[in-house]
Amino acid sequence: MVTIGKPGRFLFAISIAAFGVQNIIWARTGGTVMRMIPWLPSMPLLVYLTGIAFLVIGICMTVNLRTRLAAILLGILFLLSEIFLQIPRAAASLLDLSLRTVVFEVFSLCASALFLAGMLPAQIRFVDRWQGARRGLILSGRVFLAVSSVVFGISHFLIPSFIATLIPPWIPGPGLFWAYFTGIAFVAAGISIATNWMGSWAAAMLGTMFLLWFLLLHLPRIMSYPRSHDPAEWSSAFIALGLCGGSWIAASALSSKRLNAFTGGSI
Repeated sequence: MVTIGKPGRFLFAISIAAFGVQNIIWARTGGTVMRMIPWLPSMPLLVYLTGIAFLVIGICMTVNLRTRLAAILLGILFLLSEIFLQIPRAAASLLDLSLRTVVFEVFSLCASALFLAGMLPAQIRFVDRWQGARRGLILSGRVFLAVSSVVFGISHFLIPSFIATLIPPWIPGPGLFWAYFTGIAFVAAGISIATNWMGSWAAAMLGTMFLLWFLLLHLPRIMSYPRSHDPAEWSSAFIALGLCGGSWIAASALSSKRLNAFTGGSI
């Protein structure tokens, strides 16, 4: 599982940089179009700054420049977005599945950033102090990712007919089968990650499922007109790609050898 950590980190970093580019390009089209922070105030300057922050963080993680600091700052940015922007709005509309999905997409991406930060070594003089922080980062990432996965699965059971409409017609089998299948997969992965029973395998399979979604569902949509001009389609695609990379980062972090090395035992 350690080997998929590197491609996971690359895909996650590319996605974060893409979110930044999106914000910069569409900053003056009525506010941010990035689904991860849809309630960012419609202030072009604030949207530009957010876009620049994502772009710089994505580039730093791609070229391995202060990656641990970049990942920690990214996790904090996602968490602050949840606390001050997303959760209050979603709490006012608890039955709105689309809002709930956005909230837990951000939690999943936050988990990915925390896992990445927890995987990286500290300087020698900070090793002892870093061990406790590393354990907390990986544990927090594990909780966020596990809960988000279960929520995604439950949502599939609540709106299976809609999920079925997203399945390309050329994929064999009824759409409802795939809707329920992915729902079960999400719940099973979440439970496995939460209990750390085959957690690394569950995270790896979760990332592979997100990659298939990117390739089979989102990529054809953003390549077709008029969807290619819809910023929300691009956001959805890069969220799926980012969650693929983040899940693979989690798989590497949750592998038994890494847990023992990073936390002094299983979490």
